[in-house]
Amino acid sequence: MNISLPDTLKAFVDEQVAGRGYGTSSEYVRELIRKDQDRQRLRRLLLDGAESAPGDPADDPYFEGLRARARRTA
Repeated sequence: MNISLPDTLKAFVDEQVAGRGYGTSSEYVRELIRKDQDRQRLRRLLLDGAESAPGDPADDPYFEGLRARARRTA
């Protein structure tokens, strides 16, 4: 895959590669793609959560139950 960039963007990528320890511009672009994938996954999880029915409240009894389960499995 070849990507054409205007000189200003190419200069920016070159600066990022040199200044942030990437070996090549491809490594930098791969990292950007991974971060974008992570961002999209997180966005989907947040939207799914917002669209779901309300769950039980995370109150003191809820956390006490979690602590009890953690003690039993430890």
